[in-house]
Amino acid sequence: MKGAHKFSKKGGKGNPTISTASLPDIVFMLLFFFMVTTVMREVDLKVVIVQPEATEVEKLDKKGLVDYIYIGSPSESDKFGTSSRIQLNDQFARVQDVGPFIEAKRAERDEAEVPLLTTSLKVDRETKMGIVTEVKQELRKVQALKLSYSTRERLN
Repeated sequence: MKGAHKFSKKGGKGNPTISTASLPDIVFMLLFFFMVTTVMREVDLKVVIVQPEATEVEKLDKKGLVDYIYIGSPSESDKFGTSSRIQLNDQFARVQDVGPFIEAKRAERDEAEVPLLTTSLKVDRETKMGIVTEVKQELRKVQALKLSYSTRERLN
């Protein structure tokens, strides 16, 4: 029995360490995959908007600081009629909903960004000016005075 202890291991059983050398590669691969496959959420338009043309056009600097109000005739005219409707986010709204909508958008943002916010009106060129004036009156009530009209650039 002299040789029985000859094959026994010295020291306790230990777990081998896991190599983490490829971990950064895996993390960056996953990050890249999600950046490529993620789609930014767009608003589903329920109104038809053919933007008017303009000659003096400027691009908005920071799109993240812009709140959009859509005004146009409903795309499903058989269900919603043909008169111009207001759309806030993904649903139809009344003129009275514009003020609370802007205030809710302000509440979502940092207080320092509030003075930089712009309200952009995307209005169909066939829309009567009356509804646009009513929306502008509501914006005045909530002190949303920085306003832009979304247009297409006129090509000569």
